[in-house]
Amino acid sequence: MYSLSRRSFLASLAMFAVATTSPTWAADKLKVVTTFTILGDMVRNVGGEHIALTTLVGPDGDAHVYEPTPADARALAQAGLVIVNGLGFEGWIDRLVKASGYKGRVAVASDGIAPLKAQDDHGHSHSKTHAEKGKDHHHGELDPHAWQDLANGRLYVANIARALAAADPAHADDYRGRAEAYDRELVALDRDIRRRLDAIPADRRRIVTSHDAFRYFGRAYGVRFRSPVGLSTESEPSAKQIAALIRQLKKEKTRVLFVENITDPRLVQQLAREAGAVIGGTLFSDSLSGPTGPAPTYLDMFRHNVSEIAKAFTS
Repeated sequence: MYSLSRRSFLASLAMFAVATTSPTWAADKLKVVTTFTILGDMVRNVGGEHIALTTLVGPDGDAHVYEPTPADARALAQAGLVIVNGLGFEGWIDRLVKASGYKGRVAVASDGIAPLKAQDDHGHSHSKTHAEKGKDHHHGELDPHAWQDLANGRLYVANIARALAAADPAHADDYRGRAEAYDRELVALDRDIRRRLDAIPADRRRIVTSHDAFRYFGRAYGVRFRSPVGLSTESEPSAKQIAALIRQLKKEKTRVLFVENITDPRLVQQLAREAGAVIGGTLFSDSLSGPTGPAPTYLDMFRHNVSEIAKAFTS
């Protein structure tokens, strides 16, 4: 159940979507709305000059706690295609779609990926397909950060190309061609990342980050990540959980902690002080940087994160 204030807010979005001036779109382009910057960059690479793109959660924004605006409702009301991550990442998107009156297709970029599940009490993780989703609160929460494995990123790109081609058949060949070229870049970068990280002894590849956003990265590239906060930045660890993590970090002699671009760094800074570790830098998890920052694209995000990780373990 949502509060009255939340329902009133959504009602206001719907009224704004109808009553205010629609966004300025190029008349001859497919109007596409994506939810956050990482997905938006993928869509831009595949769509190229044939699309007019709006991304709802901007650079360094946190999609976990995002509150939609009347401008978002207007953008959806005028869109020809909406593309989302899925896996529960955008908990607000269904309400926004309803409030906006959008009746078109909502394409899910993560379709076909077997997502990781939230870790159980013993630190184990499991995966399942979309068809196996359950309501079990102990084992049922899915990790939505699938883009943190470039192999999954390739599936995102293929899904995006199919969605764009279906919405705009006249340019289907261009979308497929751009997706194939982009896929080759992802393959080459994946190969380079494995080469760089394989040079670091496996028992040293232990990292703490602000929230649990890098498990796909860790599984793909052999890095063990821990975090004081769960899959969503809305989670808040208890004092008992923080104390237990500090003990574990000391036991495992974890040397490096990283802050994330979307989170308050103070908790990680506290952990570093208590565990006798150092802050290795900033990693980009759920959002890209602005155009002048170190991670303005999906490919740049991986290059930056891997460089920061490699630097921390080889210095």
